Amino acid sequence: MRTNERKRNNVALDSLPKARRGRKTTSCSQCHVRKQKCNRELPCSRCIQRGIPQLCQWAEKEKGHAMPPERVRTADTQATELGQLYIARGAPSFFGNSYFGHQVAARMIQESAPDLPPMSLLSSKDSLQSFRNDSGPFSQVWDLLGLLPRNKVTVDRLIEKFLTEINWAIDTVQPEIFRSQFAEFWGRKFGFDEIAGVDLRWLALLFIILAFSVLLDSPTTSSPEKRKESEEASLRFYWAARRAIVISPSFHGESLDLVRAGLMVTRYLLYTRQVAESWLTISFAMRMAQAQGMHIDGEKWGLSRKATEIRRRLWSNLYLLDKTIALALGRPYAISDHMCLIKAPDNIWLDELTDEESSIATAHALSYPTMSTVTLLGSGLGKIAGEIQDRCFGLYPASYDVVIEMDNKLVTWKEQLPSYFAVEDPDLSLDESHTFLPWHRLYLHSAFHFARITLHRPYLLRESITNRFSLSHEACISSASSDLKIRLQSLNYGTSENMRWTLGTHNMFNSAFILGIIAVRRPIAPQTTAILNDLEEYCEMLRKDVWLNEFGLAEVKVVELCILRTTGLAQATEQPGDQAPMSPPEVLPDFMAQERERNPMSTPMNIESIVADGSPGHPPGSSPDIMWPAVWEDQNFAFPQAADLETWEQMISEIAYHT
Repeated sequence: MRTNERKRNNVALDSLPKARRGRKTTSCSQCHVRKQKCNRELPCSRCIQRGIPQLCQWAEKEKGHAMPPERVRTADTQATELGQLYIARGAPSFFGNSYFGHQVAARMIQESAPDLPPMSLLSSKDSLQSFRNDSGPFSQVWDLLGLLPRNKVTVDRLIEKFLTEINWAIDTVQPEIFRSQFAEFWGRKFGFDEIAGVDLRWLALLFIILAFSVLLDSPTTSSPEKRKESEEASLRFYWAARRAIVISPSFHGESLDLVRAGLMVTRYLLYTRQVAESWLTISFAMRMAQAQGMHIDGEKWGLSRKATEIRRRLWSNLYLLDKTIALALGRPYAISDHMCLIKAPDNIWLDELTDEESSIATAHALSYPTMSTVTLLGSGLGKIAGEIQDRCFGLYPASYDVVIEMDNKLVTWKEQLPSYFAVEDPDLSLDESHTFLPWHRLYLHSAFHFARITLHRPYLLRESITNRFSLSHEACISSASSDLKIRLQSLNYGTSENMRWTLGTHNMFNSAFILGIIAVRRPIAPQTTAILNDLEEYCEMLRKDVWLNEFGLAEVKVVELCILRTTGLAQATEQPGDQAPMSPPEVLPDFMAQERERNPMSTPMNIESIVADGSPGHPPGSSPDIMWPAVWEDQNFAFPQAADLETWEQMISEIAYHT
């Protein structure tokens, strides 16, 4: 009997759960992984703050006090107005971690949106797992922070350089807000748990601003060694900005700072004449903007007027860059107009006003210039550039009537400019009181000339017995000459002035090369001598620029090839029929003879072969498989890279041979 009772007791004991050794679990699974204190509710307060109440679980059956179902439902489905989407800019994105497209955005315009807690309300200690592992994600943050100068005075000076000399011309950041953000960032005590609070989106913007500021801080009179150090430091900051842009979506959602950083990276590539790569960066910046709903106007989101205007200006700057860069390269653009619902900016500057003052402010007429006027007018030009890309440079050839129609739209846009932005004889009386006007005028004029030259370029070399393409010939000569005149008058090669000029949307190389091709095609025309004089002055001015990099130098060499070919053709044409051709050294201009000695790229073989081929009866020294005049007339043709000097030689020689 006692034996049976003992057996029954043993069976009962075996059926009970065995006690675990060690400390009793006092945290849910999520707080346990992060080594954080838990209030032992279900879901706990930490998981609710992190927005993951559904992941709050307990390893033991004994769980904390359960949270009332009403609170759980409230945490999951709490709703607010659509304008809260902008307030919640620190959240991963507007709806979860995924991009909401135009279909979802259109549906949401009529609905309310979930309340997403701003990132500033979350403790940085609650953000992510420990970064102590060198191979972990936070090691990248440490590497980026290590690239910043150690001295705050140095960083302050660089930031002020940018804000006072560049920012006002291209509308990058709001100075006071950026200064306060930097003060808060530098005042942090970075420790093991504080590193997660670093906003990589803003850090990317800081790095690209420093990339510009380092160049501004080095005067043109400094030694070559000092300039080289500045260029290397600028490149380090530039690559740090690109790293931060790539990494930040893994830590945070999108933000306006991330879009601004992508926009400034694109302008940096334009400044260094890397137009092909800028096509990639502007596309990325546009995707970041679309992920925040910037392709839907702020009024639809219920934003304040000030926030709406800021987003409109930023979108318009992205829009113009996207359209013009795509047009310059002959590549597709990123923005599709029929997927967007955005208005052009108003002619009013609200950055210095409060939200209450902005809501009642009245927009000015175009006759009164503001810092927003250039963005307003530029958005209209961007639409025309996009239409030119669609209708004239698509997959199928466009009729010349379409080209004439698009030229009329460009001319109409030009004629509607206010007097202080007029292309011919602008009113300069307001320049002294509005210091931004000269630079904004240059941006608009150069963008207009670029679009018109690109539109008519395929018809520049075409001949017609009825003079059908005379409009294209005259438009190319007129716009290219006007654009080159602006550059010759405006480039004083002070570092800040040069940088302001080259941050525009235009392709610096376009007008000079078009004039060079016109001279090659018509070497004995009456205007050719004047064109060559301007081109020689242009090349000389660029060579005096101490910041000229290898991309800019390659562009100079291509223009000099046009000058050399035109000079050889003109002198060969003037020779009597029975006279032997002049030797290459006698044909070379003085500056090209010097270039042949000091520049290894312009070898005697290359230069002499070009001049030897300058005779009209001499067969071209380029590939017989490519007929460059025919390629030039192809609407899908785009200029080769300036550094590809051999291809440029072939093209120029073929065009000269078929004159």
